[in-house]
Amino acid sequence: MTDTKHSYYIVAADTLPEVFLRVSEAKELLETGDAKTVAEAVSAVGISRSAFYKYKDKITPFVDMKSGRIITFNLTLRNKPGVLSSLLSIFANSGVNILMINQSIPVGGCAAVTISAEISGMSGTPEELMERARALDGLRKIEVVAG
Repeated sequence: MTDTKHSYYIVAADTLPEVFLRVSEAKELLETGDAKTVAEAVSAVGISRSAFYKYKDKITPFVDMKSGRIITFNLTLRNKPGVLSSLLSIFANSGVNILMINQSIPVGGCAAVTISAEISGMSGTPEELMERARALDGLRKIEVVAG
């Protein structure tokens, strides 16, 4: 049995053969639901199905952590109607893209909430976002746990 090792490289997109970029575009169309089938996706980007299947597992976009930062917040919210909705409005109005929300069942009148969000399009700083959130009636605690 041979041990196959993989080598990976970070290469500027403009140096790649066009087919790799088109495969990546087709994958994105499928992931976002803009294309329902592989046939639809490859037709939209102008490649063959065989090219897609040949390279689909070989090309993955590199996410630059400087341009797409993700932060995870730990919060404690009072169990009152509209508190979570108001908090999410603060995030949305700041240009934050919420990726994940996890909320516990309220105990003792409060619920633990974890929010992971992409902040690359955020207006202002994470600290300013947290200050706006702290002004919310019903927020008991907010802290950054990762990011």
